[in-house]
Amino acid sequence: MKPRLDIRHLQLIQAIVETGRITDAAEKLSVTPSALSHRLQEAERRLDVPLFTRMHKRLRVTPAAEHMALVAERVLGDLANAEEDVRRMNAGIQNVVRLAVEAYSNYRWLPAFIKYLKTNLQGIDIQIMSGARTEPVNSLMKRHIDIAIMSGDYPRAGLSNIKLFEDPLLYITAPEHRLADRQHIEGSDIVGEPFITYTKIPEPDREFARLFRPTGSYPQWAPTVELPEAIVELVAADLGTSVLSSWAIQAPLQEGRLASAQVTEEGINIPWCAVLRSEDMDEHDPIRQVADLLAQWCQLPNQGFHIG
Repeated sequence: MKPRLDIRHLQLIQAIVETGRITDAAEKLSVTPSALSHRLQEAERRLDVPLFTRMHKRLRVTPAAEHMALVAERVLGDLANAEEDVRRMNAGIQNVVRLAVEAYSNYRWLPAFIKYLKTNLQGIDIQIMSGARTEPVNSLMKRHIDIAIMSGDYPRAGLSNIKLFEDPLLYITAPEHRLADRQHIEGSDIVGEPFITYTKIPEPDREFARLFRPTGSYPQWAPTVELPEAIVELVAADLGTSVLSSWAIQAPLQEGRLASAQVTEEGINIPWCAVLRSEDMDEHDPIRQVADLLAQWCQLPNQGFHIG
């Protein structure tokens, strides 16, 4: 039987794909370039296929290397998670549930929920996977996370939703902005206003479809800023305006660093759900138990994501 690749080969493939150079990949892995070159030759010999081709001083990724890099990301991620699981189990934790929030990285709510979780369920720990916030659905399907807290409805095969709460979208400005005293805003109010968003992909239940498009009124698009927390700071400095979920911006609103208005006179309320893999929906599954407790906690008075 032909020898198979091991963890070291997957690490080197991933490192070279990320850096594009043997020397940079060797530095990343704390080995010599010579040792890494020999390891790469060994991997190609075992696979019987070239992984990289040279172009000037950089390595060009072949389809084989691109595929193996995706496999490496999954395998090495699972290995790292398994190692962490074992360490936690040894400390009295039987299950670790990995969680991510779509788009936002505001976790002011987390300590209160963990206290509620530990009061109602023993032997389960929560791990926040912040890197999964940009593509939570893919992270769920690849098993990088177990629960994605997401806005809207995701009727996708293999996934199930547990409703958590509804939250309004708010138009935010600096306190000194000309629209800062408005109770609500319409599309015509913000024509030409610098507008910062974390995504320019139109969604059917958000400001694109319900504020801008119906009246043909559009703001002046600013460069996309992927972190809503960075958007808050830019808006507070009067460098633009934005629309964000109410729960995620309560702290700067309470501090007086932002002004807000309802989006349209009717308002736009967005449902937030815990999204799980359907296979994890059994009521005795720890993942489902955590999601159910999160839904219960969100309905408690003065709790949930509404407290910011």
